[in-house]
Order: sequence, then structure tokens, then C-alpha cells
Amino acid sequence: MRHKKGYRRLNRTHEHRKALWANMAGSLIEHEQIKTTLPKAKELKRVIDKLVTLGKRGDLHARRQANAQLKQDMHVAKLFEVLGPRYAERQGGYVRVLKAGFRYGDMAPMAIIEFVERDVDAKGAADKARLAAYEVSEDA
Repeated sequence: MRHKKGYRRLNRTHEHRKALWANMAGSLIEHEQIKTTLPKAKELKRVIDKLVTLGKRGDLHARRQANAQLKQDMHVAKLFEVLGPRYAERQGGYVRVLKAGFRYGDMAPMAIIEFVERDVDAKGAADKARLAAYEVSEDA
């Protein structure tokens, strides 16, 4: 029986899982779509829904709670300035998990997790801007 088994442990310690969710949530907030394994995507959905709810609240306490979970300030800023207002009228279900076949190496089930009303241009935009800034500084 599965009594009192509230989440997937994914063969990781508590600290490793906490860091995994912080990194994956930050990547999803930054790019608005990522590809990962299906069990990780299903668990990340729970984490992201709570973070977007904090972003919708928008007060100082919610910002500090989100800052305690996420690793970078830029992710917290995007959560509160972009994603919170975007989903202000929505009552839940901010992300979707789409099955994406199986990984070649070990046949692990893969999934794409993305925000429901995502900005298509957000994926890779930060990387392109960082690369462009690097090329400009290298030329100077």
C-alpha cells in the first residue's frame, strides 16, 4: 500500500531533490519549455504550480518564499514581473506535460514540460543575448 507516500523520491537524497527542483524550476521559468524525463516532469509540475501561485500573490513575503526555493534572482524577477501577471486570471494548471517518446540510451520515457500560454520567443533568448554580448565584448 502507498499510504503516506506523497511524492517521487527519484533515487535522490532530500538535498539533491531540493537542488534538482530549484535548477529545473529556474530553467523552466527562464525558457518556458524544457525536455526531461516523465517522472521528473510530473513532479516539477507540482513545484512550478506553487511558485506561480506565489508569483500571482506578488507581496514581499511571497517573493521571499520564492527566493528561498529558486537559486537565481533573475528567475524570481521573471516569476513576479512576467508570469504572475500573465496567469492572474487563471485558477491553476499553469504548465502542461507532453509525452515525447523514449530516450535513445536507456529507453527512459521523456516529456516536454511547458507553460500553457508560453512566450515562444523565450526559449533560448537569454542564451542568444549572452552570446551576442560576449561577441561584442570580444571584438572591443
